[in-house]
Amino acid sequence: MKYLLLTAFSLFLLNTHAQSAIIDGNEMLKSVNKEVININTKQLKAALDKYPNTVLIDVRTQREIVQAGSIQMGQNKQVNRGWLEFQIGDHVVDKGTPIVVYSGQNLRSPLAAKTLTDMGYTDVKNYADGYLKWKEAGLPYTVSDRAPENALYSNPVEVIKGVYSAIGATQPSSYENSGHNNNLSFIVADDAVVVFNAGGNYLLAKTMHDKIKEITSLPVKYVVLENAQGHAMLGSNYWKEQGAIIIAHEYAAKVIKNSKGSIFDSAYRRLKDKMYQTKVIMPDQTFKDRLVLDVAGRKIELLHLGPSHGPADIQLWMPEERLLISGDLAFNVRLLPILNHTDVLGWIKTWDKLEALNASVIIPGHGGPTDIKTVTKFTKDYLIYMLNEVEKVIDNDGELIDAYKIDVSRFKQWDTFNELARRNAERIFRKLEFE
Repeated sequence: MKYLLLTAFSLFLLNTHAQSAIIDGNEMLKSVNKEVININTKQLKAALDKYPNTVLIDVRTQREIVQAGSIQMGQNKQVNRGWLEFQIGDHVVDKGTPIVVYSGQNLRSPLAAKTLTDMGYTDVKNYADGYLKWKEAGLPYTVSDRAPENALYSNPVEVIKGVYSAIGATQPSSYENSGHNNNLSFIVADDAVVVFNAGGNYLLAKTMHDKIKEITSLPVKYVVLENAQGHAMLGSNYWKEQGAIIIAHEYAAKVIKNSKGSIFDSAYRRLKDKMYQTKVIMPDQTFKDRLVLDVAGRKIELLHLGPSHGPADIQLWMPEERLLISGDLAFNVRLLPILNHTDVLGWIKTWDKLEALNASVIIPGHGGPTDIKTVTKFTKDYLIYMLNEVEKVIDNDGELIDAYKIDVSRFKQWDTFNELARRNAERIFRKLEFE
């Protein structure tokens, strides 16, 4: 009995001591903030601009990011605070790499900075202002949906008189953006409407049509598919129900016919219920090099200038307005993708034909309307740089691992850099390796 009493008393003392040692989260935060290096918004922006190898870690949850957005800088990565210890190695290999962590209101990020320091990372800072202050300062941020009231990522805007474009997300296709990650455009002629890109599903096409009806009561006569990718053509069956004529390049029609199952399945994995009523259908009309559309009051030509992002990318040209809807021949804001069927050398040659049009306004495949100088920077200049650098690797008997080491820091602030930079280097290397 005496032994039991002594044991119980000892446990009581231990429990009392443990309770007295417990501090709440606010006290812990105060203590940690004295140990970590805190920086403000101005300092963070300067660090990201000056040191492109800085890794910026957003420790909020994916749900928070979907609802509120995230810092739009190429160094930005998302690692949930609860998984930081286990996933940081996926993004930072060298423990001397500069790291900045942030959250929404500077609650979790100081604790995350302390954790990384304790793990041996030697250059860790905490962005003490937090994401909300970055957003309030008017600095670049990205959101999953700019038009949450409907299926479009963003609503159509008038580019020039009678020509509108709903600018897609410059991030990959996702459930949140409903697959609207390319530009969906339309032209109002005197007797009809011409739509460029059917959209990535039935719902997206219907939403786009609803927006068109807010501007004009004219029927949609033609729907032009820039290529055979899902976000260009999976909404075709909606437009067909409205009586529109679906037009594509002849090669794109072959791809749709041969790959319709895989195209649909790829979109369904991301969009799930948003693919309701979506069916793959064949285009009604195809062409090879040039087709003039039969509408009143507008001269509209469909062109296939040559191989580029794919073998069947087409363009819409309005010679009187000098407006070009380039499709995936031209990119803006984001890094372009090199696909298995991309002809990189052919793309650069095709670019000469684009320049010869002398367009005043270009609506690219991705990114907002702009001019030839801007799309050249994001398209041709990038391709030439990567070709030259990969050729140097091959000339020096380098391997694929050396292609991964090419200095691409100048592109780090471009959207989709994280998703595409290494893959592009690999695909260009493999294409040139056997030439």
